[in-house]
Amino acid sequence: MFQNTREIRRDSPVAVIGAGIAGAWQALFFAKAGHTVTLHERGTDAMTQATSHWAGGMLAPWCEAEVSEPIVTRLGLRSLVLWREQVPGTPFNGSLVVAHPRDRSDFERFARMTSGHRRIQGDDVSTLEPSLDGRFREALFFPDEGHVEPRRVLPELHARVRAAGGRIEFGSAPEPAEIDGLAIDCRGLAARDAFPDLRGVKGEMVIVETSEIALSRPVRLLHPRWPLYIIPREGNRFMIGASSIEREDEGVSVRSALELLSAAYAVHPAFGEARIVEIGSGLRPAFPDNLPRIAIRDGRIAVNGLFRHGFLLAPALAELTLGYVARGEIDNEVMQCG
Repeated sequence: MFQNTREIRRDSPVAVIGAGIAGAWQALFFAKAGHTVTLHERGTDAMTQATSHWAGGMLAPWCEAEVSEPIVTRLGLRSLVLWREQVPGTPFNGSLVVAHPRDRSDFERFARMTSGHRRIQGDDVSTLEPSLDGRFREALFFPDEGHVEPRRVLPELHARVRAAGGRIEFGSAPEPAEIDGLAIDCRGLAARDAFPDLRGVKGEMVIVETSEIALSRPVRLLHPRWPLYIIPREGNRFMIGASSIEREDEGVSVRSALELLSAAYAVHPAFGEARIVEIGSGLRPAFPDNLPRIAIRDGRIAVNGLFRHGFLLAPALAELTLGYVARGEIDNEVMQCG
């Protein structure tokens, strides 16, 4: 087994374990760099076992600055560039942040804690999102943010891996130590054998369908109890989410579902007549500091701890991993060697 990944030759085989958003980007970058890549996934090509299946897919580094460390914004901004380069059809319609008058203090706090936005008044809100006409007197518009639909973009990334010469093996779950070559471990919570301090943070979501509302971008509602985002999907569908619960069961409580749906109703009453399509939850892998980590040790690389920011951070982390293998570059904020 390789003791120093910088000694790996360009033609060294690379095995990426885990075909969720982190593993898909790792496989894509290494395949495009000329490595022989095999992407392993324990589940089927439907990817229903992956955390990515339940993700919101928001590419919102400026909005996330309200509750995240600066490294998330730094890596997120780089990822926006990579999404544009590698997946040119990615929607970049911005993000809209709103609040009701009684929650004005939360709105002002969010404005102070973030950047990259401009304040817009009611008429401009209506111009951006006609369905919200008359609903909010003011909003924060983050024009350079984007979003993807995880269940559509993940198969697209897999197709790009194959187009770059990589192979994908579903129903395959090798142990990193079994790999002959470079193993890149993107197993999420399944990697607790290597990272016992990983924990799962539950994120709950509801998908509804209605033709009475149309949105072009994610809308975040600030609320002291029920902050949420509503993300447009194809086919008149919307994902409603925002919960981060320190529990590792995979169910959705009645209270959570009621709070999410009530908050959506507060954004627009038409959501009260929407059809519920799906309710579910996923466990996001997180380290105690909620920050991502690229760990390099024992001849393998592990990428984990993406927490709530998988789709935002995965491209930048893949670029850093490739930079280390190809040129010995180290990002001291993210990488741990030893």
